Amino acid sequence: MSAPETGTRAGAAEPDAPDSAALRERALTSLVTARDRTTLLTTCVEDPDLTAQHSPLMSPLVWDLAHIGNQEELWLLRAVGGREAMRPEIDGLYDAFEHPRAARPSLPLLPPAEARHYAAEVRGRVLDLLEGADFHGSRLTEAGFAFGMIAQHEQQHDETMLITHQLRKGPRALTAPDPDPAPPFTGPAEALVPGGPFTMGTSTEPWALDNERPAHVREVAPFWIDTTPVTNAAYQAFIEDGGYDTERWWTPEGWAHIRRHAITAPLFWHREGGQWLRRRFGVTEPVPPDEPVLHVCWYEADAYARWAGRRLPTEPEWEKAARHDPATGRSRRYPWGDADPAPEHANLGQRHLGPAPAGSYPAGESPLGVRQLIGDVWEWTASDLQPYPGFRAFPYKEYSEVFFGPEYKVLRGGSFAVDPVACRGTFRNWDYPIRRQIFSGFRTARSEAV
Repeated sequence: MSAPETGTRAGAAEPDAPDSAALRERALTSLVTARDRTTLLTTCVEDPDLTAQHSPLMSPLVWDLAHIGNQEELWLLRAVGGREAMRPEIDGLYDAFEHPRAARPSLPLLPPAEARHYAAEVRGRVLDLLEGADFHGSRLTEAGFAFGMIAQHEQQHDETMLITHQLRKGPRALTAPDPDPAPPFTGPAEALVPGGPFTMGTSTEPWALDNERPAHVREVAPFWIDTTPVTNAAYQAFIEDGGYDTERWWTPEGWAHIRRHAITAPLFWHREGGQWLRRRFGVTEPVPPDEPVLHVCWYEADAYARWAGRRLPTEPEWEKAARHDPATGRSRRYPWGDADPAPEHANLGQRHLGPAPAGSYPAGESPLGVRQLIGDVWEWTASDLQPYPGFRAFPYKEYSEVFFGPEYKVLRGGSFAVDPVACRGTFRNWDYPIRRQIFSGFRTARSEAV
């Protein structure tokens, strides 16, 4: 992936426009927050763990580290700043589309110390660039978009590296406090989302990525949706009822997949002495019944929903449940309103190393009383990844356009591993329906009876 040639050169700073200081501060904070997390994820283990490939599904951690620096150089120093390439000979090594993850350990990658030095040198030059950056003049620089894009890119790779840490064998390398305990959720099990039109996507969120755009009106029939994600206890009931042994709950592709790979429970679960245990970041522990189920693929989520006499929500249904305010008819930025996420709203940013109990974060619920739509677990939807009407790839086709089609299923809402900068009510994620290493769960829906 190469940088565009249409960027603007940042020269001497003009007097700040009314919003320039705030944009500069937001960009700075987002970049620093991302780098602090990258540093944590790449200094908590020794160099052999950085260069090892812990799963063929994932890159060596040292590849992610240098890739983060390379993308920052490509888009901020070269495309925005018009600077000469620092290390043009490594561009191909860190092109995610040129080398599949399974092949990356065989590449002549920068060793850990050199990767750290390169990423740090790029960051130092970027911070100098940011001091005098012009937030106008091109679509790439408008409202600091390129800086926001790079902060989101780094946080997305931080989530990928956290997945690698979960897959890694060996003792615990990361620690974080558990989410606060929550009283058992006693609210209604589902909420009715009224039918009618709503505005999906965005044309105004300055750092929204191309697949979130443009805003457009969708018509959605009335439906019911779970007020919390499906829990471990509920999923265990599916297992105990023979869910993995009953073909009628599965799509043909899903049934073939679980039989071929002998899948009988969520990833990282095993049964011992009549008890379900799980491995979480190097620690084996009992599966907590009240947490949202984690590490299930789309096929598993779909089969559970069928077993429960329900279905997965479509992507438009999910977004309407998360953003629609029946009192005003408008779509909010987040379920709780337009304010940026705060700790009382959602479990984000790797503050914890797992989801909070179902029913947590009442301050983050939607106007319809649906909770944990943001944070905790990515939620599978029934929908394939498709472009919105009027979609235009920006700033490169490889971010979204090459993934459109029936191969990928959409996930929404973010997880505990997602930073707020990369999580919005409009944010779209996607993956193959077989993927389980990701921090994925789900909730179910049903159509309103006519």
